[in-house]
Parts: sequence; structure tokens; C-alpha cells
Amino acid sequence: MKVLRAVVTDEPLDVDEHARLVDDPAAGAVVTFAGVVRDHDGGRSVQGLEYSAHPTAGAVVAEVAAEVARRAQGVRAIAVSHRVGPLAIGDVALACAVAADHRQEAFATCSELVEEVKRLLPVWKHQAFSDGTDEWVNST
Repeated sequence: MKVLRAVVTDEPLDVDEHARLVDDPAAGAVVTFAGVVRDHDGGRSVQGLEYSAHPTAGAVVAEVAAEVARRAQGVRAIAVSHRVGPLAIGDVALACAVAADHRQEAFATCSELVEEVKRLLPVWKHQAFSDGTDEWVNST
């Protein structure tokens, strides 16, 4: 099983690119996830947001991907990226792809990967609301 990408970047993310990266002729399923910036949070209208990351974030996402891969059964490849910097509504903040022999393993591993990245990655979200207020959230 291979971790083909595990990065934190300020470049736009492409979920289809992640899916192509993990493509494997032995895989019967490729599951993707796109964590997308939405236009609302907690009943308030969001204008945009910015993610900031601790300098260790790249190493942390690599460790998380490696640990998820180590536990996975029937998984061929994993790719995961988290974006930092300013993001607009509709931008992808978290992109994941998992190729596995069967759909159940692909779905389960992709879900675990997303949850572990959200739980462990040292990234902070600064949301700007349409009413001119803002807030910091220390989760992705």
C-alpha cells in the first residue's frame, strides 16, 4: 500500500487529480472526498476564510496518512492534501482519494483518513462573515 501524496499546500486542490494519482489496475474502487468551503456556518453567512498551519503540519499529515495506510486492509493507494491561505466559497480545503480492492475498504479508509486529518492536523480556520464579524476555529 502506498501513500502517494500527503501534503499541506497553498496551491488550489483538485480532487480528480488525487483520484488519478491513486489509480491502480488492481483496485475495484476509488473513493474521493472534497472538503469544500461553504457559504454558511452556525446560521451565519460566510464570505470566505483563511487557513493557517503550524510549521509541523506537513509532517503531521504525512504521519496521519502513513498510520491510516498501515491499518488499512485491501487498500492500494492513498492521497491527501490540505490547503492553507485564503479560500473562497466553493474552494476545496481538503482533498482525499483512496484506491482499494473493494468499495467497503475504500469508503472506510477515506472516512478514517478525513476524520484523522481533521482531528490531528494543526490548522486553524479564520472565517469572515457577511455581517463584518469574524472568528477563529482550531479545526478543519
